[in-house]
Amino acid sequence: MQITNTPAPNSTVVLEIELPPERLEKQLAESVRHLSRRTRVPGFRPGKAPRPVLERALGPAAILDDAVEHLTEAAYRDALVQEDIVPLANADVEVVQAEEGKPFIFKVTVQVRPEVTLGDYRGFNFGPEIEPTDDERVDKVIDELRDQNATLAAVEDRPAKDGDYAVIGFVGTRDGEPFEGGSTDRMPLILGHERLVPGFEANLIGLDVGASTEFDVTFPEDYGEPTLSGQTAHFAVDLKELREKILPDLDDDFVHQLGDFADVSALRTDIHDRLAANALDRARHAFADRIIEYAVANATVELPEILVDQEVEVMHDEFRGTLARQGIEEAAYLTAVDKTEADLHTEFRPGAEKRVKTLLVLSKIADVEGVEVPDADVQAEIDRGRDRYAADPKLVAYFESERGQAFIRSSLRRSRVVETIIDQWLVAHPDHPPLPHLEDGPGSTIGNEQAEANASIGATDPGSILSDEPATAG
Repeated sequence: MQITNTPAPNSTVVLEIELPPERLEKQLAESVRHLSRRTRVPGFRPGKAPRPVLERALGPAAILDDAVEHLTEAAYRDALVQEDIVPLANADVEVVQAEEGKPFIFKVTVQVRPEVTLGDYRGFNFGPEIEPTDDERVDKVIDELRDQNATLAAVEDRPAKDGDYAVIGFVGTRDGEPFEGGSTDRMPLILGHERLVPGFEANLIGLDVGASTEFDVTFPEDYGEPTLSGQTAHFAVDLKELREKILPDLDDDFVHQLGDFADVSALRTDIHDRLAANALDRARHAFADRIIEYAVANATVELPEILVDQEVEVMHDEFRGTLARQGIEEAAYLTAVDKTEADLHTEFRPGAEKRVKTLLVLSKIADVEGVEVPDADVQAEIDRGRDRYAADPKLVAYFESERGQAFIRSSLRRSRVVETIIDQWLVAHPDHPPLPHLEDGPGSTIGNEQAEANASIGATDPGSILSDEPATAG
């Protein structure tokens, strides 16, 4: 077998494969045998019909076509082994010559894992940026705690103002006639939050409990109900109840309700320490993101379309999950925004390209740095997946599969190579405050939407191209 290997655009190679005439003759004989066994030919027992009779029964090209198909498949597999090629997808086949007595020649165009040319990924001139923790931030948290523990008290000695909790009843009309959805006996709302039509709540400010008022409002042009968009309606409103939020005093009694704090000062110290720890964690996350962006920007890689297409599908599945969690059907969403699935894929594509490049570059850096993930760590992630997704056997099966384990291993390798770079930077800058390691806290590579989407569509991680399925030509 003679093979000519020619690099081609978009991370493809073209293999021209030439076999001697006797290989085609041998395959033709084999095709006659197995076609005759499965073809009923009058006057012949199964497997005994000669080639001319088979050709009359099946058509003059049937035997040659069968031989070409089987010979192409076998020769392509052998060529992949000989050329040490791991294909990303089924190859495109072009038969150049298939004539008896002549060499059998065909070409296959194979998408392969792209070559990643790394640039600098360590010589960045930036460092972690830690947000300061000051008294103002502590005060803000305390205010939030007081707000969460506030009580509501009836208002009897003043009119309504912004921030009050009101209960109203109203009747809405257009041209003197009530319209659907425009009336209710009781509706709670917080004045000033603009839950209703813009301008509606402003007419309630200054109203006493038990009082009524009437006014006109105009619905916005982009209002969700088309029959009301841009239309003016008249409302008659009764203010039935009014309450105000009463914040607890910031004293020792209050802080004792929150936990084991001796006094207000102890609470403030605890909040300060938690805010400072969170600031360090965010700083490390942001630092990691900047390092990744720096490395990806300096690397060169020609992205295979198949990997980008797959990542578009992953992003689409993530989007479906987001809609489902909000109780929205995808078809209803597409109708509301006047888009098609193709429009969504066009929008997803730039992000998919960026994501694929990032995964490939980080995997290449992990190769260069010699970052390995022990099997025990992968198994620990699978065990977490079993616990977290016990009610989803399909997802658990994905994590246990070879493809799922490769996703977990690659995810861990990528995160650890970035963490290694950060740790080495910190060693080189001893005056910088220590930063918590991302893997020191709770978390899992499988606990994210991308992992679930990969499982949903059976995607292969771009950073770990698998060869667990037989390569085929076709």
